[in-house]
Amino acid sequence: MPQDVRFDLPFDTPVSQHLEYARARHLRWIWDMGLVRSQAGFEEYQSWDLPQAAARTYPHASADDLVVLMNWFSLAFLFDDQFDANQPDRADKIAEVARELIVTPLRPAGSRPRVVCPITLAWAEVWGQLAEGMSLTWQTRFAASWGRFLVAHCEEVDLAARGLAGTLGIDEYALFRRRTVGIHHSIDAGERSRRFEVPPQAMAHPLMERMRDLAADTIGFMNDIHSFERELRRGDGHNLICVLQRERAGSWQDAIDEANRMTQACLDEYVELQARIPQMCDELGLDQDERAGVRMGVEAIQHWINGNYEWALITGRYAAAKEGPAASAELAGRGSVDDLLAV
Repeated sequence: MPQDVRFDLPFDTPVSQHLEYARARHLRWIWDMGLVRSQAGFEEYQSWDLPQAAARTYPHASADDLVVLMNWFSLAFLFDDQFDANQPDRADKIAEVARELIVTPLRPAGSRPRVVCPITLAWAEVWGQLAEGMSLTWQTRFAASWGRFLVAHCEEVDLAARGLAGTLGIDEYALFRRRTVGIHHSIDAGERSRRFEVPPQAMAHPLMERMRDLAADTIGFMNDIHSFERELRRGDGHNLICVLQRERAGSWQDAIDEANRMTQACLDEYVELQARIPQMCDELGLDQDERAGVRMGVEAIQHWINGNYEWALITGRYAAAKEGPAASAELAGRGSVDDLLAV
């Protein structure tokens, strides 16, 4: 089964010692904010074990910062599951909410959302906490990455609503997936988790840009492999394996094998480029403090590649077999039990 697929990653990453402390507070916040609205929705959310993912991808965050990161972490996943193919106006509603999520970081801190629903209210609170203590440069970079992700998400929903989700070729899909996976802003949040910033000149270097893109490709393809059965169950064609099988007219196993090969190729190139980081630092003439920022920035990428991978192997979100209300919702074309786009 694709969720059981293993990759040989060349680095290990730690798990936060604050996992259980942060998990308890995060789950209370999820309920209090109305991000789950039923017992079935809460149980489904718990089965994903997103706190485990946050503890693996942000292992060096303080206990209280890990709570903030868990709270933010949940929003993209919950928002992603709001598409319902049986409601033709759903794409318009998702676009309206996405626009609100995009502009929130551009408004004065504490501004009340103009589109009010559980997702937008939660994001307004979390953004104020995420931005605290970070430079305007970092805030702008994060907001831009976050915006690109949400725009891509809306494009994905629109394609599905118009019955065009299965029209992308493999090259077009790979570039699109790089945006929909949402890794660039997630790596940016790694800086917030340890309260440092990668020097702007290093962040703008082609080597770092390519490493971040390769990390997004590696993680996006891994997620597609591990979530394949879930998305096939939902009739969701936004998946590397589905695109490969359709374009090459081979078997599902052939498509899975090729997806594995493509993922490993991205990972191998990333590792090769990572070895060139000291040369980049020399080229830019970075001092010791700046080099430390680059080192932690690279570690943030590693934490995401390995941490997300380890979580994907165990999460109930990608489980092949489901029963109960959550499974019924997915079979109906929807990933979430609860509607979070209405007050």
